[in-house]
Amino acid sequence: MPKNILVVEDDKFLRELISQKLLKEGYNVSQAVDGEEGVKKIKEEKPNLVLLDLILPGIDGFEVLTQMRQNKESTTTPVIILSNLGQKEDIEKGLKLGATDYLIKAHFTPGEIIEKIKTILQ
Repeated sequence: MPKNILVVEDDKFLRELISQKLLKEGYNVSQAVDGEEGVKKIKEEKPNLVLLDLILPGIDGFEVLTQMRQNKESTTTPVIILSNLGQKEDIEKGLKLGATDYLIKAHFTPGEIIEKIKTILQ
């Protein structure tokens, strides 16, 4: 059965690019353009993994992650943060809030991001 991945990213180009690559790999993909929609879809769709940007309109990715971890249905859902925020304190905060991995956008190609997702979902 294909795994469901939620991509929470406000950058349309990147969101589409990653979604297309995930679809090609046989995953089901759903998208959210801001934090509120992300939280709503996590509750409704219970994805197998969330790819989460931190800088989002409305509530930010840190808040999305906090709310996810407080909800017993999504406490253990893997979350990969994908962000431009590369400061040590941002990375530490993300991991402390329960992210599975923290990728800095500039350091990873979409192909490498997909590989990370595959590894986590194995």
